[in-house]
Amino acid sequence: MKNEFLCGYVALIGKPNTGKSTLMNSLVGEKLSITAHRPQTTRHQILGIKTSEEYQCIFVDTPGIHDSRKKAIHRYMNRAATSMLEDSDLICVLIDVNDYTHDDEKILQRVSQYHNVLVVLNKIDQSGREAALPIMQKVAKQGPNFESIPVSALSGDNLEHLLEIIISRLPPGLPQFPDDQLTDKSMRFISAEIIREKLFRVLQQELPYSITVSIEHYIEEEDITRISATIWVERKSQKAIVIGKNGSQLKKTGTLARSDIERLIGVRVYLQLWVKVRADWADDEQSLASFGYSDGSSGH
Repeated sequence: MKNEFLCGYVALIGKPNTGKSTLMNSLVGEKLSITAHRPQTTRHQILGIKTSEEYQCIFVDTPGIHDSRKKAIHRYMNRAATSMLEDSDLICVLIDVNDYTHDDEKILQRVSQYHNVLVVLNKIDQSGREAALPIMQKVAKQGPNFESIPVSALSGDNLEHLLEIIISRLPPGLPQFPDDQLTDKSMRFISAEIIREKLFRVLQQELPYSITVSIEHYIEEEDITRISATIWVERKSQKAIVIGKNGSQLKKTGTLARSDIERLIGVRVYLQLWVKVRADWADDEQSLASFGYSDGSSGH
């Protein structure tokens, strides 16, 4: 008798910078979520869909859970991070084995009421598997039924074993998405995210935290896709940083983003970038909604 098809939602949660996006990209085998060495890179829920003949695993990459409720965008991100808990078939809590803090304990306390929790101890490539042992003991104290598994999302160490455990926890069910679909996000959304990632890379420490990207035009022609995007900042001084001397930073950002988008869609891309100021957009509910930061929206 043929085994039943398995299908389920797997929420990837944790504090900022634990490697949730890197893990999802590695497990799905495609770069769907942007990554940067900086907390709070992910701002929306993003689905990564991995389908085989036996299962469909729908990973949900979420923003890092943090205490800051200072701005409207922080509150939005916390809602995006926790709204999946009730509806997930499995909750994977990511912990950086080199940076276990009270914030991790608070998240573990929060999920201790759920029976479907797997604790993923990430970044063992930096310190070896031995570093995970004391953390495993601490995790066991937080919840006796928590199962912990050490991995490196970056190097791929132990990811196959992790995937086996995840699949074994999926319920029987029909696939929710076509088998060739990798994400629930549009190419408009992914293009905007790629541009934002390149801003992280090019500007590094100079990057204003309150920066977002909106796609004004996304036009697919036969052998070229034309994209025009606006980078939004909160102050004039930030605009100068993003543009750089003689436009150098903006040009660099555009070049990197274009090559990533071309690789993803397989055709030539003409990319135009503009930088505009909208004062204090990150603390204004109306601006947030217009940029796609509204509950239940897919963004951009």
